[in-house]
Amino acid sequence: MAAPGAEALPVARLESVRALSGLFREAQPRETAKESVFRDVLEILINTSSTIEQTCKDSCGLADLDTCLLLIAECFRCLRNACVECAKNQHVMRHLGLISTSVHLIKLLHGIQIKEELLLTALRCSLQFLGNIAAGNRDSQNSIWKCAFPDLFLTCLTYSDEKIVTYCCMVLFTCLNSERVRELLDPGNLAVTLHVLRVYKEQLESEWSFLIFTEHLLKCPELVKALYAKLSNQERVTLLELMMVKVSDKNSVISEEMNVFVRHAEFLAVCFQENCGAVLKLTAAADAEDEEALVTIRLLDVLCEMTSNNGQLEHLQAFPGLLETAIDTLRLTHLAGKQAVNIFTATHAVAGQEEISHPAVGFKSHLIRLIGNLCYKNKENQDKKPEIEEGFLVYS
Repeated sequence: MAAPGAEALPVARLESVRALSGLFREAQPRETAKESVFRDVLEILINTSSTIEQTCKDSCGLADLDTCLLLIAECFRCLRNACVECAKNQHVMRHLGLISTSVHLIKLLHGIQIKEELLLTALRCSLQFLGNIAAGNRDSQNSIWKCAFPDLFLTCLTYSDEKIVTYCCMVLFTCLNSERVRELLDPGNLAVTLHVLRVYKEQLESEWSFLIFTEHLLKCPELVKALYAKLSNQERVTLLELMMVKVSDKNSVISEEMNVFVRHAEFLAVCFQENCGAVLKLTAAADAEDEEALVTIRLLDVLCEMTSNNGQLEHLQAFPGLLETAIDTLRLTHLAGKQAVNIFTATHAVAGQEEISHPAVGFKSHLIRLIGNLCYKNKENQDKKPEIEEGFLVYS
């Protein structure tokens, strides 16, 4: 079992590597593969890379480029397949320098000013290889991070091809750990986090982008705070929805993470206090979809969920001014609904109209839920009876 040398004709090399790709779908050929096979594939990639650089430099015909792209894609398929559940091959490839060669090739391919399927296939296979060589292998993850972060991720996360973006997220998820998450705090690296959020927002079926946030990024309060400051209102809503998923799943927040979510709760409480007035913009028909107001609604949703969790309830009950803010906001929204017919008008006052479907529907009931949670078994908050009663008298 051997890959052809660089002196073989391109077509012969392609067929031979294709045969290897098929063989490596089975465990036994993977486990018995010799280092010389991967050294030959590396040589093909290096030579093909040089050919592409020369082809682009000389503006030669696309025929040569197409052959090169076919060969690169097949080499990466071969390497990708050989890595599956085979630490030996991962080790050999890493020591041969195939990770750095692959990262160089990805950057080279990105610079080619064509968007044909052959190029996209080569890029997809290269990222799949990086994902497979990193799977369960810390040394490979370290090598990829050293060679690829942040440039490769910034490049591939913004690609127009959905599969390339998905495979890039897979590589990023596989390589991330707590130390590397903190590297994302660097102003020059924060863009990686922003792009992952945009991937999740635009491709809601992207499981990898979802896992990057729920399993890694949301575990760093400093990163969440820094990211939030950079986001548009629409993107803030998306981030808050991801946090809602995490806090709603009581089993997903382990005891070691409780302090992290206490810090999240405190940050979101400050955001709610600073922006709660924005929800009153929804009283005007022209501002019925005001994005800042929608952020306030989502902040309240998450705080309601957090105060339903004993681990975060005690800290939020003691948070300065949160109860008073909730009571004041309840009073103001109810008064706004009485002064004119709008989204905050009681249901019985708009009888005859079609049922309204809007994120603000239920906002006042969520405020009442938050107030109730903040007073639950908390004598200090319960003793603020005059303010609470005033808020509820206005509401009633």
